Amino acid sequence: MEIFFEKYLVGRIDTAAPPAPLFRYAPEWLALAGAFPVSTTMPLSDAAFSWAVLAPWLINLLPEDADALRMMARILDVPHTDVLALLERVGRDTSGALSFAQRGTTASTVLPIPGAAELEQILNELPHKPFLVGEEGVSMSLAGVQSKLSVRLLADGGLGIPLDGAPSSHILKPDSPGRLWGSVQNEAFCLRLAQRTGLPAAAATTGRALERSYLLVERYDRVPEGALLRRLHQEDFCQALGLPPGAKYQHSHHHGPKGSFALMMDRLRAVGGGAQVMQLWDMLVFNVLCGNTDAHLKNHSLILSAEGVRLAPLYDVMCAGVWPGITRNLALDVGGKRVAEYIEGRHWAREAEACGLAPRRVLARVEALAERVRGALSATAEEVAAMPAGPHPLLDLVSEAIESRCKTILSSLGR
Repeated sequence: MEIFFEKYLVGRIDTAAPPAPLFRYAPEWLALAGAFPVSTTMPLSDAAFSWAVLAPWLINLLPEDADALRMMARILDVPHTDVLALLERVGRDTSGALSFAQRGTTASTVLPIPGAAELEQILNELPHKPFLVGEEGVSMSLAGVQSKLSVRLLADGGLGIPLDGAPSSHILKPDSPGRLWGSVQNEAFCLRLAQRTGLPAAAATTGRALERSYLLVERYDRVPEGALLRRLHQEDFCQALGLPPGAKYQHSHHHGPKGSFALMMDRLRAVGGGAQVMQLWDMLVFNVLCGNTDAHLKNHSLILSAEGVRLAPLYDVMCAGVWPGITRNLALDVGGKRVAEYIEGRHWAREAEACGLAPRRVLARVEALAERVRGALSATAEEVAAMPAGPHPLLDLVSEAIESRCKTILSSLGR
């Protein structure tokens, strides 16, 4: 199987290599001035990379939801365990910059969605047809467990489905009116709150399609260039650490190595992003302040380019405490504590030391960020209520939950 960046051949996966497939960069890619690695675990080299290194990177490009994966495989008539066969069929527009089996394109070949009724129908059918798999010309895959769709924002403000390997500009996340009531406004609130407090976060707005609402998140790994849309390459921290999706939680049931925040810090330094360790620390703190218990390894990413490695903006941030039945346990511990309400100053300090940071300095950053978050709550709620999907009763609950969390964290810093 060949892997491409736009028109350029990046490398090949030799599926006939015994005892398992191998990956090699194409010589012409290695000679290209703007070449970047497909993963920090596979640096630019003329060496062959084994399946043990390649497989975790590939698996993390596919959806994690087992039902969605099986449904995709059934529609495509391939085994759900055959990673390469799945990527061959749905891998022309993935997370990051690469296309599988066929060249990608910077063009805007798009099937416009005529109106709200048609979009509502797509959203209603999405659970039974992930990523519109099987539709002619549609080839896309996004990681994660949430139902979502890659779309292109059109010049007239409408939306379209990218075709024939064209890049998407946005990720559309439909509402979850059952268990995650108000999730659209919740995530819009948290992302906008991050921006207001000075953290880089994915730009997002809300929308409505008749009875359905949705979050529209601008892809930070896509860059407009005139009439074209260029891809930036990225990988999440599971990929960067060579771990499968099951290892994304620090206390998952995965048998084998699992992630931690300190490992993320170590990896960031190791791949050349040491100047951004304090930004990554602030992301950890912000997730705790927001009550985002799902801030796992796959919800943090790196952007890879010929110039080096940098942190991707925050994404997938929601306040989980407003919904009953959602775990209070953090995805990644802070100083050995899994429940945010029990984190005291000594736990922040312990985590700082594990991350190679000065405890006094980072405690001051926790305090400063908590105060900035509290000060931005009211304006953020007003901004989200004014977005196209309108206000939602959950916004008040989100504001109250985050305010309460900030007060708790601030009062416990001295302990």
